[in-house]
Amino acid sequence: MFQLDFYSTLVAASLVLLLGRGLVARIGFLRTYNIPEPVAGGLLVAVLLLALRVFADVEVRFDSSLQTPLMLAFFATIGLNADFTSLKKGGRVLGIFLLVVTALLLVQNAMGIGLATALGLDPLMGLLAGSITLSGGHGTGAAWGVVFSEKYGVASASELAIASATFGLVLGGLIGGPVARLLIKRVQTPGVGQVDPRLPKGFEQPNHQRMITSFSFIETLALLAISLQVGTFLNGIIQGTAFELPTFVCVLFVGVMLRNGLSALGWHQVFEREVSVLGNVSLSLFLAIALMSLKLWDLAALALPIFILLAAQALMMALFAIFVTFRVMGSNYDSAVLAAGHCGFGLGATPTAIANMQAVTQRYGPSQIAFLVVPMVGAFFIDITNAIVIKLYLALPFLGVAG
Repeated sequence: MFQLDFYSTLVAASLVLLLGRGLVARIGFLRTYNIPEPVAGGLLVAVLLLALRVFADVEVRFDSSLQTPLMLAFFATIGLNADFTSLKKGGRVLGIFLLVVTALLLVQNAMGIGLATALGLDPLMGLLAGSITLSGGHGTGAAWGVVFSEKYGVASASELAIASATFGLVLGGLIGGPVARLLIKRVQTPGVGQVDPRLPKGFEQPNHQRMITSFSFIETLALLAISLQVGTFLNGIIQGTAFELPTFVCVLFVGVMLRNGLSALGWHQVFEREVSVLGNVSLSLFLAIALMSLKLWDLAALALPIFILLAAQALMMALFAIFVTFRVMGSNYDSAVLAAGHCGFGLGATPTAIANMQAVTQRYGPSQIAFLVVPMVGAFFIDITNAIVIKLYLALPFLGVAG
C-alpha cells in the first residue's frame, strides 16, 4: 500500500484537474454530454487505481486532511456571495424549488423501502439507500449508518451507507449533463456571448479572469477564514442539541451574515469576483480529491439487490429531473440548468451540483437564477428538510421502529 502525504495529495489533485480539462477538451463525448472536468479526471484516476489494486494488488491512499477544509471553504464562499437583495428576488423560485426537492426526498424513500421489501431486504436498508445517502451524502449517511446499526440492528449499515453515497456521487456527476442536454434541445439558450466577461457572476463563469489585487485578496481570505472559524465554533456549541446541523451549514450561515451585515453597516462590500475565484478553486480541488479517492471496489462489492435498488434510484432521479423539476420550474433554460443541479445533489452533493451546472452554462450560456437557488437549497435547506423527512418515515408503523 502506498500512502501519499498532504503535499503529494495536493499535487495529485492538481494533476487530476489538468487531466480532466485535457480529456474534456479532446473527447467530444464528454463535451457533448457536459461532463464536469473534475468528474472526468477523477473517475479515470479512480478506475486506474481500481485496476492497480485488482491486477497488481497495490493500493494507493491519499491524505484526506485537505478535503474537509476545502469543502467548508466552498460553502463559506456560497454564503459570502449570498446577497439578501438577490435572494429576495429569487424567493419565489427558491420556495418552489424547495418543494420540488422535498417531493424527491419523499419519492426516494418510498421507492427505497418498496424496492427493498420486494427484493427481500430489510425495509430500513431501502431507507438507508434513499434520501439518507443520496440526497444526504457521505456525512449524513455515516451519521445515520451508526444509528441504524446500533439502534435498529441493521447489519453493516455504515458500510452500506458509505457505498450508497459513493454510488450516488459518481452517478450524480455523470447524469446531470446528459439530462440537461436532453432538456436544452426543447428550449432557447441565452448564448455564452451575452455575458460580459468583465463582469463575471459568482460560480457561473469559473474560467473568466478577475481583476484582483494582493490586498483585496487578503481581505477576502480573512472573511473566508472568519466564516470557517466562527462556523466551526457555532457547530461545536449546537452539537447534541435539537438544533444540531452539519458544520458546512453553520459555515455557510456565518458567511451570509458576514456579507450582509458588513454591507448593511457600510463597513465593507464583499468582492464577489474574488470570492468566486476562491470558491471555484476550493470546489475543483475538493471534487478532484473526492473522486480520485473513491474506493470503487466498495461499489463492486455491493450485493446484487442493493445494486439494483441504487440503479433504480439513479434512473428515477433522471426521470424526476426531466418530468418534474424541469416542468415545475418553468420548462425553460433556467429550469434545465436547475435539473442538472438537482441531479448533482439529489444523488451526490452540492459541489457536484455546482460542477454539473458549470459544465452546462459554460457551453450554453448563463443562468443566474440556478446559481442563486441551487447552492442555498442544496447546501442549507436540504439537510433540515431531509432530517424531518427521515424521521417521518422512521415513525411509520410498518417499519417497526416507531418510538
